[in-house]
Amino acid sequence: MVDTQLLEKGILRLAWAEDHMPVLTAIRERFRKEQPFKGLKVGMALHVEAKTGILAVAIQEAGAEVRLASCNPLSTDDSVALALREKYNLQVFAKKGETSEEYYDNLNKVLDMGPDFIIDDGADLITMLHTTRKDMLPNIKGANEETTTGVIRLKAMANDGVLKFPVMAVNDSKMKFLFDNRYGTGQSTFDGWMNATNLMVSGKTVVVAGYGWCGKGVAMRSKGLGANVIVTEVDPIKAIEAKMDGFRVMRMVDAVKEAEIVITVTGCKDIIREEHLKVMKSGCIMGNVGHFDNEISKVALDKLAKNVRRVREFVDEYEFEDGRKVCLISDGRLMNLAAGQGHPAEIMDMSFAVQALSLEYLVNGYEGMKAEVFTQPDSIDIDIAMTKLAAMGVTIDEHTDEQRSYITGWQEGT
Repeated sequence: MVDTQLLEKGILRLAWAEDHMPVLTAIRERFRKEQPFKGLKVGMALHVEAKTGILAVAIQEAGAEVRLASCNPLSTDDSVALALREKYNLQVFAKKGETSEEYYDNLNKVLDMGPDFIIDDGADLITMLHTTRKDMLPNIKGANEETTTGVIRLKAMANDGVLKFPVMAVNDSKMKFLFDNRYGTGQSTFDGWMNATNLMVSGKTVVVAGYGWCGKGVAMRSKGLGANVIVTEVDPIKAIEAKMDGFRVMRMVDAVKEAEIVITVTGCKDIIREEHLKVMKSGCIMGNVGHFDNEISKVALDKLAKNVRRVREFVDEYEFEDGRKVCLISDGRLMNLAAGQGHPAEIMDMSFAVQALSLEYLVNGYEGMKAEVFTQPDSIDIDIAMTKLAAMGVTIDEHTDEQRSYITGWQEGT
C-alpha cells in the first residue's frame, strides 16, 4: 500500500526543484520534442533526491528507458524515490539506510536491464562493469561520471589500459566544478551540519581537510559563518593558495589539537587516523563530505573507543579510555546528503544540465571516441552559462569585431 503522505511530500519536492532548475527545464523541453534517446537504455547511479529526479525524468522523457539506483547507502530521499515510481513510472531501486548487500543488489538491478549508457557518481557502476558484471560490457557505448572521486578512479583505469568505453568527466566541466563543487558543497555541508547538530559554527575552530574546489567552498562558508578556519593539505601549491586566502595551514596532527569541528573533503582515505584521534581535542565533531565513508577511519574510532552511543539522529559519540569524547556525523558518509538535502537546486541545475548535454554528446559521437576519459567541449559550458544568465536576468557584453581581431591576431601590439 502506498504511503500517500510520503508520496505527496516527494511530489512537492520534485515540483520545487523543477521550479528552480530553468536550464535543465529548457533542455528537457527540447528533449521532449527531439527524442534524442529514443530506444536507448540508460542506467543511473546518483544520489536519489529531488534534483536527480528531475534529471532522470528528463532523460526518460527524451525517449530512454531509465533505471536509477543510489550511489550512496544513506543519500536517498525516500519520498522522492516513491514519487518517481508512482507519478513518473520510473524504475527506482533505492532507499535510505541500505545495507551494503542491498546497495550492490540495487546497482546490479540497474545493470540487469542491459544499459546502453551509464550515468555514474563515484564510478561504482562502471567499476562493477569491469569486474563482477563483465557480461554487460559488450552493450555499453559510453558513460558520464559526476564527481571528483569517480573521475580519479576512471583516469586510473584508463592509464592502466583497462577502461573499455569512453567516459565523459562531467566533474571536469567548468559549469560543474566551479559552482557545484565550490558553492554547492560549501552550502550543503552546513545544511547537513545544522540539521545533524543544531550547534553554532561561529567562534569555533573548523579544520577543513583538502583545499580542492570542494574544500575551498567549505572553508569559504566556514569563514562566512564566523569560524576560525585551519586548512590541511598535501599539495604545496594548494597549501600556499589556502594561506594566501587568509587561512591557517598546518599538519592534521597539529590541527586536531585545536579543532572543534573537522570536515574532510579530499576524495582520499584515512585522512583522520589513529594518530590524530589520540591527540584530538575532546568534544570535536567530525563530518565528511568526500564521496566515500573512508576519509575518517571508523576502524581507528572503534579500536580506541570504550563506549559508543547515538546522541542525536545523525550523530554518534565515541568515548575514549582517557575520558575524551569525539563525535562522528552520519557514520562518516556524505553528511550534506545523509543529514541534509544535498546541493541547492539552482546549483544542480547547472551540473545536471552538463549531465544531460554530455549524454547527448556521447549518444551522437561515441562511435568515434576511444576508451578514455573526456572533458566536455567548451561549447557545452558556454551554452549552459548563457542559458543560466538569461534565467537570472543577466546580460553581458560582447567583443566588437575590432576586439575579436585584436585578441586573435599577433601583429598589433598597441
